[in-house]
Parts: sequence; structure tokens; C-alpha cells
Amino acid sequence: MSSKEAFEGSTQDKGEVLLPVVRMPSKEVSDGSTQDNQEISLPENTLEATITEKPIGPPPDGGFAAWLQVLGAFLLFFNSWGIVNTFGVYQAFYQTSLLKSRKSSDISWIGTFGAFLLVSLSIVSGPIFDRGYARALIVAGTFFTVFGLMMTSLSTEYYQLFLAQGVCVGLGGGLLFLPSVAIVSTYFSTKRGIATGITAAGGSIGSVLYPIIFRKLQPQIGFAWTTRVIAFIALATLSVSVVIIKSRIPPPKKARAMLDINAVKSVPFVLFSVAMFLGFAGLYIPIFYIIVYAQRHANVESDMSFYLLSILNGASVFGRILPGILADKFGAMNTLCVVTVLAGAFAYAWIAIDNLAGLIVFGIIYGFLSGAVVSLPPQVLVKLVPNMQLVGTWMGMSLCVAALGILIGSPIAGTIIDVVEGHFSHMLILSGSFTMSGGILFTIVRLVYLKN
Repeated sequence: MSSKEAFEGSTQDKGEVLLPVVRMPSKEVSDGSTQDNQEISLPENTLEATITEKPIGPPPDGGFAAWLQVLGAFLLFFNSWGIVNTFGVYQAFYQTSLLKSRKSSDISWIGTFGAFLLVSLSIVSGPIFDRGYARALIVAGTFFTVFGLMMTSLSTEYYQLFLAQGVCVGLGGGLLFLPSVAIVSTYFSTKRGIATGITAAGGSIGSVLYPIIFRKLQPQIGFAWTTRVIAFIALATLSVSVVIIKSRIPPPKKARAMLDINAVKSVPFVLFSVAMFLGFAGLYIPIFYIIVYAQRHANVESDMSFYLLSILNGASVFGRILPGILADKFGAMNTLCVVTVLAGAFAYAWIAIDNLAGLIVFGIIYGFLSGAVVSLPPQVLVKLVPNMQLVGTWMGMSLCVAALGILIGSPIAGTIIDVVEGHFSHMLILSGSFTMSGGILFTIVRLVYLKN
């Protein structure tokens, strides 16, 4: 019996790990006979070896403890993606008040760098999570998020805002993001899809509520105290996650590697990662610029324009859940190809929209599609990995590539718009072209490499 089989037996509550020997109950061996209390020596370099003496049972797939983890992970999403996707209201405020002398592309670097760190840090936080330090990641993420927001409230210069909101809050989000994704999967099996969907919806709900909070409070108590209120809300909700999140899987003897060279030798994986880079480069441009576009091009009143971002993010709640149900029926890759191409098409269609009603409809449809594009890739990546033990490594590598797209997309768009004159057509063409290119490349991967 291989060490891999021994580990799988232990994870199903069929064996007991007593390093360096695993004692298994009766189990059929290769010649058809049975052998009681079979002893199997584990190689020293195995990644499956654990340092615990307690057997690992199957996921509870429900129950109070499991759904409590969903609540904790929901709040992590609420304060990672929720805060990052709120940058659109800050972009508009900085553009017209605090940083009105700076170019749009300069300001957008603050938000895109934060989003880049949120996604790309998965390659670092993954091994830390695997070693059993989930709570430490959440505590550190909470500190950087709250501290960054508090420093943002005190900032008046561009470099201060970049360091506080872009770097510090981005670091916090990056440390919170991976535990929010990984913890739920260890508690569910057959109900994993709905549990993950509820968790991911936290990001959309956060990105609905935080812009409304900013818009309502900023005229009354000012930018500084509004940002502090958001920081206090983040501290209170993240404190709940710190208390209730608990790792179920004991740490391995050795953490997984951050990089796997075999990944770059896999053509479908490389093409899929490039498609994610292109898709994400275009996907976030409307999210960052819809408020500025509404005010300067469509002449929408300031009060209503701020709600457009909440409408877009609110629609993404359904975009994260419903396409997952469709993916179970029609396939994740098929669904991803369709929603990405449609997102690119609607970005092109945005060029013809110059009134509030059109922008509301656009926000609802684009929000739904963008939520689907963000939530579906992990389901496809699982199919591209040759060994399930490498899922975290390959996923972290692919997300890093996607993060580069988030990093460069909006700043490039900011260099080709004229906010004063209200000219945004080049930005919309760029957004649609990036996203459509990603959708076409997804389709190539589907037709050529994932025929089944």
C-alpha cells in the first residue's frame, strides 16, 4: 500500500496516524486477501505525513459548526473584496476633491494595486494556511485592513493614500482572501457549491453597503470620519471571524511548494491563465469608472451616480451564485466562456449609453456577468491540475497572473480618457477588447483541450 493510500484512509476515519507508522484496519490487499492492523512506514519526504495523532474524519457537510465557518468566511469576503470593490466611490471623490490635480490613471493605481495584492498574495498565504495558521492570517489581515483604513483617513497626499489604501489595505485583503476560500471547502462535500456561493456573496454585499455608507456619511461628517466608520465596521465584523474560524484539517509535516514548474509546461493551464489575465484586465475598468462616467459623460446627478456602483455590485451577488448552479448542469468551462464573451460585448455596448436608465440596466447586467467571471475560474482550474495535491499551488500561480491583469487594466484606461471633456469611448473599447479576448481564449481552451 502506498503512503498516499494510507493518508486517504486516515482522512476518512479509517486509520490512525502514529508517525512514523500508520496502523490501518482490515483492508483488502492486492492479492485479494485481508490483513489486519497492517503497518505502513511513511517516507520522510511525503507531503501527506501529518503531525497529529487524531484521525481526520470526512467533512461534516452541514451542522452548526460547518455553517458557522460559512458565516466567518462570508465576513472575510465582506471585508476583503467588499472594501476593494468600494474604491469606485473613492476614485470619484479623489477625482473631484482630495486629488483633483492628479490624473485619473494615477488615482486608479491606488485601487488596482490593492486588488492586485488581494489576489496575488494567495501564492504566499496558501502555504501559511496549509501549515495550520488560518487564525494567524485572519488576525494579521484584520490588523492591516483596519490600520490601513485608519491611515487613509489621515492622508492628504497621493503617496500617503497609495501606501495606506493601496498597500496596507491590499495586504490585509490578501491575507483574508485565501482563508475565506479554503476554510469552507474543508467542511463541506456535497453542499460545497452552495456554501462557497454564500461565502463569495459576502464580497458583493460588502461592495453594496460600503459605497452607500460612504456616500451617506461623507457629506455629513467628512471624508476622514467616514473612512474611520468603515474601519470600525471592518474591525467589528472581522473580530467575529477571528473568534469562530477554525481549521479542521491538521497541518502537514511539510508545506506545499509555492511554485510547480510542471504548471508552466501545461499548455491548457498557461492559456487559461493568460485568458484570466486578459479577462480581469478589462473586467474591472467599468467597476472603477462607472461613477465618473455617469457624472461627466451622462450628466447624472452626483447622489444617483454613487448608487450605480452599489447596483452593479448588488447584481454580482446573483452572478456569483446562479452561474454556479448552471455550471453544475452545463459545465463550468462552458458557462465561463459564455459569461466572459457577454461581459465583453456589454462593455462595447456601454459606448452607446448616455442616460441614467441605460446605466442602471447596464449596471445590473454587467454586475451579474462580472460576478460570474470572477467566481467560475477556480472550478475550471481543478480540471486542469493533474494531481489534486497540487490544486492550491496551481491555483495560486494562476491567480497571480490574473492579478497582473487587475493591476494594469484600470491605470491604462485612465490614461486614455478625458474626464474634463467627458470622453470615455477609448476606455470602453479597451475594456471590451480585453474581456472579449479573454473569452475567446477561454473558448479555445474549451474546444481544443477540454473536449470532454
